[in-house]
Amino acid sequence: MRYAGVLAISVTTLILVTGCGSGSTAGMAMTGAAPTTSQPAPATTAGMADGPFGPACSAVPAQGEGSFTGMADDPVATAAGHNPALATLVTAVKKAGLVDTLNSAEDVTVFAPTNDAFAAIPKETLDKVLADKAALTKILTYHVVKGKKAPADLADAKLVTLQGGELTVTGSGEDYTVNGAKVVCGNVPTANATVYIIDKVLMPE
Repeated sequence: MRYAGVLAISVTTLILVTGCGSGSTAGMAMTGAAPTTSQPAPATTAGMADGPFGPACSAVPAQGEGSFTGMADDPVATAAGHNPALATLVTAVKKAGLVDTLNSAEDVTVFAPTNDAFAAIPKETLDKVLADKAALTKILTYHVVKGKKAPADLADAKLVTLQGGELTVTGSGEDYTVNGAKVVCGNVPTANATVYIIDKVLMPE
């Protein structure tokens, strides 16, 4: 009787394997065998990031409106408002009256200076700029270019800004500088823009 039971189990196992087909993961899971075939991973450009990258990205909250997922749901000015590291930038955007302009823009890339980047500007100079709407608008629109730029689009690129000036981007992969400012957290998606957080404020000529 013991041998009959073993034989019955063996036959059942064989039916499960052959009945589900050699490529079926369901049949394999039931028998404990490893899959014999697998789907190849999606091809990516060597060295190119397919998501947010950079040392400052680790400070972004894992959940909530300020997370990468949360920011992706909101237009860019609103999304930036949820990121504490961009508080000074958001204040400047509000003073310039550019919140609606940025939120309603279609497919742009924003190079967003951190709070520390603004803090590096002498206070007297920063206060003067923040009080001058025309000058502030000129500076902020110098940080915006048309089109959602992927990292591959930035490699040694010349970009024309909404202000009318030009930005020079050097680097590749996950290492870029924009007019000498380092990208510290790049390729951050929002509903209408791609954001690259940088460590210096860019000044137009």
